[in-house]
Amino acid sequence: MKIAELRQKTPEDLKQMLSDNRKKLTTLNFDLAAGKVKNIKELRQTKHEIARILTLLREPEIKK
Repeated sequence: MKIAELRQKTPEDLKQMLSDNRKKLTTLNFDLAAGKVKNIKELRQTKHEIARILTLLREPEIKK
């Protein structure tokens, strides 16, 4: 999801998405260790999305 789309979400939605993405990342890491992951790019994309969400959640603190 692009940053512009994420900016339109409420902080509660972002926190829910963050939680979901962290669970997804954990699952992907376990699957990678087990040799089940076929699309390794998905790991990187999930990490980037987590970083975007954390940045957006922290923006109000940074602006102060």
